Amino acid sequence: MQTVLIIEDEKDLAELIAFHLEKEGFRPLIAADGASGLNEARSVKPDLILLDLMLPGMMGTEVCRLLKGSEETAGIAVIMLTAKGEEIDRVVGFEMGADDYVVKPFSTRELILRVRAVLRRQTDQAPKGSIISIGELAIDTERHLVRVSGEEVLLTST
Repeated sequence: MQTVLIIEDEKDLAELIAFHLEKEGFRPLIAADGASGLNEARSVKPDLILLDLMLPGMMGTEVCRLLKGSEETAGIAVIMLTAKGEEIDRVVGFEMGADDYVVKPFSTRELILRVRAVLRRQTDQAPKGSIISIGELAIDTERHLVRVSGEEVLLTST
């Protein structure tokens, strides 16, 4: 069962989303502010986070930036869920690392479909082993080696 963390300060909305997620076979968790949501994400490592932008204490953009900037949580999918629908708001959300952006008010059916789509893309993109190959390029993620046309490439830290 996939876990979805809802970081939303509007209790009724968070519970409504949780109800629909549970009905669709997900395990929903709720956090009412950015700091507790960040802590929950770090401890539980959910499959996806539904993240409100306007949260008490810590804004959703900061939560997203911290999640995506940390190796332990960078792989968690994030859907921004907010009343801020201007182009600049969406651009900032995507620049902070959001995988999708949904503007309130929204259809719960559409939200569930977006959750499924983001999780499906995340699963499809996950490497099947420790070596990722694209054409002549091969990256061994376990041994931290790169090969081009079979020749090892020397990597530096800069």
